Amino acid sequence: MDVVDITRLQFAVVTIYHYLFVPLSISLASLTAGLQTTSVLTRDPERAQRLRRSTMLVGKLLLVTFAVGVVTGLVQEFQFGMGWSAFARFYGDVFGPTLAIEGMLAFFLEATFLGLWFFGWDRLPRLVHLATIWIVAVGTLISAYIILGANSFMQHPVAYQLDPTTGRAHLSSFAELMTNPVLFATFPHTIAGAAMLGGALLLSIGSWRRWIGPAPAGAAGSPEARNADPDQRAFAGIARLGAWTTVAGGLATALTGDVLGKVMTSVQPMKMAAAEALYTTTTGAPFSLLTIGNLDGSRPIFSLDIPYLLSFLATGEFDSTVKGIDDLQAQYSQQFGPGDYAPMIPLAYWSFRAMITIGLLSALIAGVYLWLTRKGLDPREPKASALPFMSQRLFPRPLVQLSLRMLPTLPLLPAAAGTAGWVFTETARQPWLAFGLTLTKDGISPGLTAAEAWFSLAAFTAVYGVLAVVWLRLVKHLVAQDLADPPARPAVPLPHEDDDGEGVNPDRDHGHSAQPVIPAY
Repeated sequence: MDVVDITRLQFAVVTIYHYLFVPLSISLASLTAGLQTTSVLTRDPERAQRLRRSTMLVGKLLLVTFAVGVVTGLVQEFQFGMGWSAFARFYGDVFGPTLAIEGMLAFFLEATFLGLWFFGWDRLPRLVHLATIWIVAVGTLISAYIILGANSFMQHPVAYQLDPTTGRAHLSSFAELMTNPVLFATFPHTIAGAAMLGGALLLSIGSWRRWIGPAPAGAAGSPEARNADPDQRAFAGIARLGAWTTVAGGLATALTGDVLGKVMTSVQPMKMAAAEALYTTTTGAPFSLLTIGNLDGSRPIFSLDIPYLLSFLATGEFDSTVKGIDDLQAQYSQQFGPGDYAPMIPLAYWSFRAMITIGLLSALIAGVYLWLTRKGLDPREPKASALPFMSQRLFPRPLVQLSLRMLPTLPLLPAAAGTAGWVFTETARQPWLAFGLTLTKDGISPGLTAAEAWFSLAAFTAVYGVLAVVWLRLVKHLVAQDLADPPARPAVPLPHEDDDGEGVNPDRDHGHSAQPVIPAY
């Protein structure tokens, strides 16, 4: 591997690791805000208490995830100066505002209000306290939108002008940068994927504590006592909330992915051709569910196709024409000069299918869980697996028990799907760093050696491994604990009473007036 490949690998490791925490922070912030809002609106005291306890657990998971995400995000931005300084110098005026705004949102808006939320349970008025977590949730969405604007520029450069003297790119319109058509398609697709990952985490935690893990102290004994315990009911609610979020996120990911595919075809037709390994321009192009090709991916040996589907995914019409890799290579060679403008076809092909298959599997598992726990059923009981159109033999108790024990690993599926999606997005853009403007090999830091790149890659991998262990141990510690009530506001005495319940005695108080009472809400 040369220095360009090593630096690309380092950027991929740092980005993929950081991105594991970004969608979790986005989804957990919104889920925490939704749980707390429901607890405020409900009039059932018992249900409100369960919701507050659930809010505390999800909020603590958010705190731990947000902290690791901020640390890894700092390194992510340093990558531009460490390995890609030529790119940073050329596009710094375009990327600078997006990175600065995203950094201020993360450090000043989200971090500040997340701190106010965590420490303000017994200090802030109820509605003000609720507003703090909603500000965090909205802040994460704004932050994601802005940073995706920078990535969308690399996919489809807009809102820039080239300085005729220095040759550097200058931002001509921030509004145009934030209305990039690729950004409009990428943002909802990314948020939908984030919902799947956050939902899968809650499903894994709630199902483990409800059905498999140790019962809370007050629920020991018979299954009836465990079923009636408020904490167990709260964990059941957390699991179903996670399952619904995963299913909804899966549906939204499919719909937004369809839109994104059509936008991608219009701005980067080579990427869609690479996703299908389509070498020849084809009208009514099929989509292959499985293809086995030769080692370089240039010729299929066996293929299982769905007729006309690729044309529909690319343009919305079944009989449209999709350009092939060979014709696009000839077009780009004439437009940009001699060179190889095709990405690594096998990687693009399989990462695209891994993204779709693993994502659908995640949503399917969540949907099955919702069915098996419908109307409060115990999934371990035979009647829970009785489907109107299937035999109970499809869901024998040992299989259900094994599946429940495997559910804690469910978040790995949407995480893997998101990773495959970003691998496809970035590698299928190659050899471009900014499509049509700068080749990847031209953005590397001058003077960077392979030894330096290997050393920094090894150092980052080691540090990130430690952070992964820390995060996992913290999450495991939080999940193993019984649910706890958030800190309560202290009782405030009435103006006409002192601490012992007696009326204020002017003689005893020596003329001092009672302290003013601050209303709780």
